[in-house]
Amino acid sequence: MDYQNMNQYYGGAYEAAREYEPLDRYTAKTFGWMFLGLMVTFLVAVTGYVTGAVWYVFAIPQMVLVLGIAELGVVLFLSARITKVSVGTARALFLVYSVLNGVVFSAYFLMYAMSSLVFIFGATSLFFGIMAAIGYFAHVDLSSLRNFLVGGLVFLLVFWVVSMFINLQRFEMMACGVGIFIFLLFTAYDTQKIKAYHQAYCYDGQMAQKASIFAALQLYLDFINLFLYLLRAIGKRNN
Repeated sequence: MDYQNMNQYYGGAYEAAREYEPLDRYTAKTFGWMFLGLMVTFLVAVTGYVTGAVWYVFAIPQMVLVLGIAELGVVLFLSARITKVSVGTARALFLVYSVLNGVVFSAYFLMYAMSSLVFIFGATSLFFGIMAAIGYFAHVDLSSLRNFLVGGLVFLLVFWVVSMFINLQRFEMMACGVGIFIFLLFTAYDTQKIKAYHQAYCYDGQMAQKASIFAALQLYLDFINLFLYLLRAIGKRNN
C-alpha cells in the first residue's frame, strides 16, 4: 500500500471514529429533541390562550382543517424525504410541526379545565416514561409488534372517520382505550428503534442526526396521542 492509499485508508478510519457517537449520548439527544418539541408546543399553546389569539385563529372558517392538513403534510414530507433533506431542514420541519401543533393545542385550554390538563399531562409523562424505559432496557425484540400497531392505527383512523358521519359516541370510550393501549406500545416500540437507527447510522454522522430527529418526531407523536386519548377518556371539560 503506497503512502497516498495509506493516508486515505487511515484518514477514513479516523473520520469514522470521530463521527461515532455512543448509544447513550445519541439516545439522550433524541429525547432532548422530543422534549424541545413538546416545550415549543406548550409555549405556543399557552401564548395563544393567554393572549386570546386562539379566539381569532379559530374564528377563521375551516382553520382546523387547514392546520390538520399542514401538520399531515409536514409529517409525510419528512417521512418520505428524511434521507435527502439536510440536517437543518429536518430540524426546522420538526419545529414547524411543533408550532402548528401548539396552535391546535391552544384550543384545549378553552375546552378542558386547567387542573385536568395538568393532571393528565403528569399521568402521560409517567406512563410514557415507564414504557420508554421498557422499550430501551427490555431484552425483547419489539419489531414483531409492527403489524399489530399499524392495524391499531388503521382501526382508530376508520373509527374517527366513520364517527364524523354516524353517531358512535357510545363506543368512544372503547376507542379511547384502544388508543391509549396502542400508543403505550408505540412508545416502547419507537424507543427501541433508536437503537436500530444508531446501529445503522452510527458511522454516518449526517444520517445519524436526521434519524435522531425522525425518532424524536415519532416519540413526540406517541406522547401527544397518548395525552389526547387520556384527555378524551378522563378529562374534565369546562362548562
